[in-house]
Amino acid sequence: MSPLRPKHASSIAAAAVPVGMAAALTFAAPAATAAPAAPAAIAAAAASAAHDGLTAAAGTAARRHHAEPRRLRAYAWAARQAGHPYVWGGTGPGFDCSGLVMMAYRHAGIRLPRTTTGMLASRLLIRVRHPRMGDLAFYGTGHVELFRRWGYTFGAHDYGSPVGLIHYGWGWAPTAFYAVR
Repeated sequence: MSPLRPKHASSIAAAAVPVGMAAALTFAAPAATAAPAAPAAIAAAAASAAHDGLTAAAGTAARRHHAEPRRLRAYAWAARQAGHPYVWGGTGPGFDCSGLVMMAYRHAGIRLPRTTTGMLASRLLIRVRHPRMGDLAFYGTGHVELFRRWGYTFGAHDYGSPVGLIHYGWGWAPTAFYAVR
């Protein structure tokens, strides 16, 4: 083993903590200059990360968040609106049925039309027989909610009832399910 090997290994150990480009620059530096530059590079990277409000964990969470299907991101956003009041024509903080669905998908990066009839006419919808969580559940042509599982949808149901999980059954059940492209 060469006499430079232990010195190079200690500079790698000192530079194992940096974030982003500072790590790449530290590993690319010669062994003789890497050790003195590492604390400054670490401090610069930490200050930059703190300024941007980013951490390695936040970056991983963001990548994981975008790997999740949009229908699930839309459903998760809508679920965080539970308890808000039903407001006719509302798009937040009070919602009507299509306002909640539109805003949920907008937060997932998809722009749906504002009204239920507009959604039904949209080319973004594909009719499905076996809906999955986050797909759209239409009750006739005048009401829409997000599908949760068989027997349950999530949405802004009617006056006097807050946004939340709805149990449907005989006499009040979705007539069509659509996935969003």
